[in-house]
Amino acid sequence: MIAAAPVPASAAPCTGVVVVAAGSGTRLGAGAPKAFVELAGEPLLAHALRSLLALPGRVAVAVAVPAGDAARRATAEALVAGELAPLGDRLVASACVDGGASRTASVAAGLAALPDECDAVLVHDAARALAPAGLVAEVAGAVRATGAGVVPALPVVDTLKRVDAAGGVLGTADRDGLRAVQTPQGFPAAGLRAAYAAAADEATDDAGTFAAHGGAVTTIAGDPLAFKVTTPADLAQAERLLAERRAGGMGASGGAGLRVGVGTDAHAFDDVSPCWLAGLHFPGERGLSGHSDGDTASHALVDALLGAAGLGDIGSRFGTDDPRYANASGETFLAATREILAEAGFRIRSASVQVIARRPRFGERLAEAAETLTAVVGAPVSVSATTTDGLGFTGRTEGVAAVAVALVEG
Repeated sequence: MIAAAPVPASAAPCTGVVVVAAGSGTRLGAGAPKAFVELAGEPLLAHALRSLLALPGRVAVAVAVPAGDAARRATAEALVAGELAPLGDRLVASACVDGGASRTASVAAGLAALPDECDAVLVHDAARALAPAGLVAEVAGAVRATGAGVVPALPVVDTLKRVDAAGGVLGTADRDGLRAVQTPQGFPAAGLRAAYAAAADEATDDAGTFAAHGGAVTTIAGDPLAFKVTTPADLAQAERLLAERRAGGMGASGGAGLRVGVGTDAHAFDDVSPCWLAGLHFPGERGLSGHSDGDTASHALVDALLGAAGLGDIGSRFGTDDPRYANASGETFLAATREILAEAGFRIRSASVQVIARRPRFGERLAEAAETLTAVVGAPVSVSATTTDGLGFTGRTEGVAAVAVALVEG
């Protein structure tokens, strides 16, 4: 990929997400609507919202809450504001709306609250609170790649019997062609809106409504973590899984799953390449040599993120012998790194990168660089710059160096 200027935010794709959080949770028996029952000290809805942070481009979110429940609506609004804050300006709209008497009605209400600019829409159950962020992003990508409805699905492993009203066995179902579907389910926005506008019957899932209106639906591989919390046993299973994940992420000091990584990078100037640094183009400046675009700041940040998660480094993940990354932009590496961390169960909390250089003149564009990197990483990134008072290769204006620190949770 040849390095190119960042796509203007207003031209980036917009993924709409309807989060269904209006269910009563009767079978869970927790005395509260299911989405607001606590898992590891936080509502299920909070966990579900975090999985949206790996979505690329612009995002709009509508949460369907129990109708007429002002307290739960206030809680949902606070969770949306807090959990989705890392999206920054990429979160173009958010709303909490009254759900309906059925799931279909709740989804329809959420759809109506999403802006028309959404080209793809995901519908996600708050009860599938542990659905990995990587799965959410994969569904959105598959919708745009295929133009079809996309549902994550798992093979059916149990033997299935057909029975009569009295429980008598009528036969055995062929499970080879059966799948257990999950959420989020994704669709082209216009097609899903039309399907819900025409829906006359209740469907058990959104793919059923979409298909009933003539929409094509395909599947991708689901994830066992995207199971639905329905019963007390499901909630207990989710608690165990979170405890195991956090224990695995704890350092020797017994921290709460927070991990820190440090990355450094340096590139020499050349007279052929364009100058890219921290995702910004510097016209008229000498470029930085390398297999890719030589974006020292972005590369240091990639190493910090991968190092924090214990997932290797930029050389092992994006080697110079891989033609896919020839002339690739720093943003390409950062976006791929973000997906790698999400798929491994890590959440990026924050990062910082310092550029060490006399050229290009970087100080005037610090805020722009921070905004650009924050958008790509999906978490706050601070950017600073310094010189070495004429010492070393940066002092002799032979190249640029950068140091980055990243904080991840997993």
